[in-house]
Amino acid sequence: MQYSQLGNTSIKVSKICLGTMTWGQQNTQAEAFEQMDYALDQGVNFWDTAELYSVPPKAETYGATEQIIGNWFAKTGRRDEVVLASKIAGPGEFVEHIRKGKTRFNQTTIETALNQSLSRLQTDYIDLYQLHWPERPTNYFGQLGFETPKESPQDLTPMAETLEALSQQVKAGKIRHIGLSNETAWATMKFIQLAKEMGLEKIVSVQNPYNLLNRSYEVGLAEISHQEHVGLLAYSPLAFGELSGKYLNNQKPDNARITLFPRFDRYQNPQAQAAIQAYYDLAQKHSLSLTQLALSYVNTRPFVTSNIIGATSMLQLEENINSIHTTLNNELLVELEQIHQKYTYPSP
Repeated sequence: MQYSQLGNTSIKVSKICLGTMTWGQQNTQAEAFEQMDYALDQGVNFWDTAELYSVPPKAETYGATEQIIGNWFAKTGRRDEVVLASKIAGPGEFVEHIRKGKTRFNQTTIETALNQSLSRLQTDYIDLYQLHWPERPTNYFGQLGFETPKESPQDLTPMAETLEALSQQVKAGKIRHIGLSNETAWATMKFIQLAKEMGLEKIVSVQNPYNLLNRSYEVGLAEISHQEHVGLLAYSPLAFGELSGKYLNNQKPDNARITLFPRFDRYQNPQAQAAIQAYYDLAQKHSLSLTQLALSYVNTRPFVTSNIIGATSMLQLEENINSIHTTLNNELLVELEQIHQKYTYPSP
């Protein structure tokens, strides 16, 4: 396994991060335990979860993933071997079941959400605590373009208050470091600026989507990662499984995410499907699986701290983790960029 430094901290995290959002819905606790055992034994010491999980979010499974991880910690006693990341949910109609929709990033809500996560996780600290998506309306979760917000700034929690609340929890020892998720370049720099001006905790990571179909992080945010030592935690590196090739030609494999949950159609437009086919053909030409190509590309980007993989089967997990050993030669990379120039931004 390869390891990266988490921001400006002394923590070393595996280049492959274990994603967990299927546990408690697509995966049973027993299957999740098997994944955790295997991943940690392979050197994957970085795990990412959220209070929202499992996915798709619903009241019946709210907090289920954190609870499964907590049960594993209690059973194995291996909490100190894991760099654990979790997230507080932001506002939105799809999270009305979380604190009755009171999901603002103020001091009271952050403290409540954090304490509930700690209880489910059966631990007294979280290594990286992230804001799952912005409180303010902006373009994230596949939304392109920017529209002038209808909400007044007075209706939102000031960023300074959010940063102070998170910093208080760091001082209390409940959080080691803080990060953002589904965030823009503007807000990332604003949080960095406020931390410097107010002497508060600096964010150490941004967890955003990044894959061969969506390289938008490279515009603006990648430079911030380099200049400010705030690396990307890349999620959806296989674009909801599309970049495994299993959905090509309208295939619908049993128990696959998009088969089960058709609402996850972000990468199913004609342009994206044409790009997937081109990348699939490229992988075949170089005797690789599309999964190996897609994951290895993310692994090797200099602004990526860790690549968050997710799997519903052990075979998938093994292939995903083994992508760390895949090398992409210069000829392949040139051809890959040619495809990117043709299908520059097929999916958000």
